[in-house]
Amino acid sequence: MLRVLGQNFLKKSIATKFSSRMSHFIKTDMKLNIALCQLDVCDDKRTNIDNAVKNIREAANKGANLVMLPECFNSPYGTKHFPQYAEGLEDSETLSAISSVASEKNIYIVAGSIPTIENGKYYNTSCAYNTKGERIAVLRKVHLFDINVPGKIVFQESEILTAGDQFATFELEHDDKTIKVGMGICFDIRFAEMAQIYQKQNCSLLVYPGAFNMTTGPAHWELLARARAVDNQLFVALCSPARNTSSGYVAYGHSLIVDPWGSKVVEADENPTVVFGEADFSKVSELRDQIPSVKNKRSDLYTLINHNK
Repeated sequence: MLRVLGQNFLKKSIATKFSSRMSHFIKTDMKLNIALCQLDVCDDKRTNIDNAVKNIREAANKGANLVMLPECFNSPYGTKHFPQYAEGLEDSETLSAISSVASEKNIYIVAGSIPTIENGKYYNTSCAYNTKGERIAVLRKVHLFDINVPGKIVFQESEILTAGDQFATFELEHDDKTIKVGMGICFDIRFAEMAQIYQKQNCSLLVYPGAFNMTTGPAHWELLARARAVDNQLFVALCSPARNTSSGYVAYGHSLIVDPWGSKVVEADENPTVVFGEADFSKVSELRDQIPSVKNKRSDLYTLINHNK
């Protein structure tokens, strides 16, 4: 019976595309200082960009090696806002500013997400930048946020947005050591297969800029972060906008980092803030040796296949 289930699962396997120099998991004792910028997002794009850059600089000045921004950090979150705030990937005012500050401060940045327009289609897009300000990864939100919780929230990203069809990873170098990072956006964290594929691709850290709301946030935000961390024995970082009760969409906040054991390294409250957490990546290999669930997967009964497009 398990074999049949496995065969059915293969037919529904996830399509993905990867390229990386890291073809196998490398043990490392890298210690990385991660900053989560939980930003107050308003209706003015330029104000949002300037606020993001200001917070990135402050985080870098306090020792951050990697800075994360939240989902839709340059725009209010909502389908009516996406076309108004959307930018082309190659001529983006927002991403140009992020690239510049990454180079200026010699840090890595996961630039939350912004609405983008490409070939007439709108996407929810996250980009990563290295210490030279070079864009090293692009993720278009793979799983669109379409939900209907009666009496609480109805939201349909697919009314405006197109789903991405590729995953994204990047390599982060610090103190002559390297880790691999897998990227998702908000609703993507609910799909365990995506995280499992990143683990199979030797990621030690998963990053999810997100904007959970006041219905799903209290119930699932921390739970999902801890589940993905424990399932895959790696670090997980989530970065949310700050809570603004006067906005059309009220974000939950509570940006956090979870270690491979499922313990919280750091968590923000709901207010605008920057929180810092150290990720000690020696914990990844240590835990995988202590509880070898990754090694003991039954690939004879079930597996994931990555189809290149």
